[in-house]
Amino acid sequence: MKAVFILVLLAAFWIPAKAGAAASARMIDLNGKEVGRANFKAAPHGVLIELDLRGLSPGAHAVMLHAAASCDAKTGFASAGPALSFDAMRPHGYFAKGGPRTGDLPNQFAGSDGVLHASFFSTAFSLGDGKKSIFDGDGASLIVHAGPDDYVSQPEGRAGARVACGTILRTAGPRKSTRR
Repeated sequence: MKAVFILVLLAAFWIPAKAGAAASARMIDLNGKEVGRANFKAAPHGVLIELDLRGLSPGAHAVMLHAAASCDAKTGFASAGPALSFDAMRPHGYFAKGGPRTGDLPNQFAGSDGVLHASFFSTAFSLGDGKKSIFDGDGASLIVHAGPDDYVSQPEGRAGARVACGTILRTAGPRKSTRR
């Protein structure tokens, strides 16, 4: 009986819950070559973002959500629009008075081999269908910049050129409530 209880307890912690909303972005560089993926997983109070990229310069890189689901390398990814903001008056940057914007995310670091593996969390947006959803009429993109975000300067923290971009596509929709 004790063994059965332990197995049930272990199963409760190790068997994943039903999948909620999820999204993915195939990241490309300025030559249109795939350089990795970004995965987004809804959690009860935000979104877990996981990056797996290669071919970056070593060091810190700004990572931001941008306002349009478009990654045209010919435009230097300008087609992705400005950093995502649900409040047009809100300034960019964690340290800017009145900031940050919805799309502001923490700098991430590529190793000396140009590989960037990262996991981080945001409460600024959702993968659902509500007001905080990135799945509005024109969607959203994830941009990686050549350098770090200084978290203050407008409009993009002096982060340099956009060097990688991925259009964020929903891979699993939000769970619908069964309550009536």
